[in-house]
Amino acid sequence: MDALTAAQTAARLGVRTETLYAYVSRGLIARERGAHGSLFDPLEVERFARARRRVTSPSHGAARAAGADGSPLAVIDTDIALIEDGELWIRGVPIDELVSGEGEAPRFDAVVRWLFARTDLPPRDAPPLEGPGSAAASRVLAALPPGAGAFSRLLAAVAALAADDPERYDLRPETVARVATRLVAGLVDALPLLGPEEEGIDGASTAAGMSVAARLWPRLTALPPTPARVRVLDAALVLLVDHDMAASTLAARAAASARAHPYAVVAAGFGALDSALHGAVSVAVHALLRQVQDGADPAAAVATATRLGGAGIPGFGQLLYPEGDPRARLLLRLMRETADPRAEAALQVAEQIVTVVRARTGLHPTVDLGLAVMALAWEMPADAGETVFAVARSAGWCAHAQDEYGRAPLRLRPIGHYVGPDAADLQRPGSNAR
Repeated sequence: MDALTAAQTAARLGVRTETLYAYVSRGLIARERGAHGSLFDPLEVERFARARRRVTSPSHGAARAAGADGSPLAVIDTDIALIEDGELWIRGVPIDELVSGEGEAPRFDAVVRWLFARTDLPPRDAPPLEGPGSAAASRVLAALPPGAGAFSRLLAAVAALAADDPERYDLRPETVARVATRLVAGLVDALPLLGPEEEGIDGASTAAGMSVAARLWPRLTALPPTPARVRVLDAALVLLVDHDMAASTLAARAAASARAHPYAVVAAGFGALDSALHGAVSVAVHALLRQVQDGADPAAAVATATRLGGAGIPGFGQLLYPEGDPRARLLLRLMRETADPRAEAALQVAEQIVTVVRARTGLHPTVDLGLAVMALAWEMPADAGETVFAVARSAGWCAHAQDEYGRAPLRLRPIGHYVGPDAADLQRPGSNAR
């Protein structure tokens, strides 16, 4: 098993090396002596990191624990997502009620329309989101290098869609709603097809009338869709539509506060989401799953992923959910309910990792694990989870923008606290420094 050095362990815990050795001397964390110094078990380090972090209620935003999981700069009112008592609510509706069930129509399109309509309850059915019907974004994406990643493709699509939308600067609520639905659908429609678009997979009679999830499926995998598979993808989109004031959402709201148009708001969000600590976590989880699928020892694979990532075990331990991420539970449960042999095989791989991590650290899976399992099961690219995350959250960012446009402009402009050198202390060329 790959071990962490003292320097790596201290960095993970956010302490000085001297403090780390104080923990060792008090018996709080174990070490092994190697040829080149002390070595620490990555899983033991992660368990200790979580144990020493005081977890506070998400409702007390200003008192949340500092560190890698977030230290709030301010408390920002939001009427979209609430995380309380280990559960996620969207506009007062529990997230599990928003996710489609057996035999129900896809829900993501209805949830997006509901976010902008600002009614009390989402409709049980709604027409699919319609894209702008422009080929400009597809042409731009076709010109990208073959190895362009998910966020590169989506950023290019946003820029192309913005250039082709004459309503983008109209920030009235009803116009923002129209622009946002075109934007979300346009992102999906611009992506290249990996498999055929099959009409009627979710009850639609034509490809143009298919849900966002049904249109996204052949852009993520060449495997044929089934109603159960598309329902899982649709659920993933709903589960990721918003999640409190994440770093990317703060970036998006700051842009909206400056009265950037919705496309620019989404681009700002993408800039923060394109991070190994945020929107791209599922890529690291996918790599971990593949290693175990290929025969690697689960404990050794987890230790290696923890050491390389430097920020905990990828796919485990969401600070806002000490008892487990409800989004992960829902997504993994829906995958089990498909009775799909590919899904069952991927879930078995994931269970080996979950067993090791839970026994050694007590940590629970996050939604990133669910995204990675979905990608592994259905032969999607390693960055498919990024695409799903970005498409879903773009709708949430636009809803935040719609709200922010109704507030005082530039209200999210913080004031810096200068901590640099005093100008009087600087030695300039030609001065009489002794």
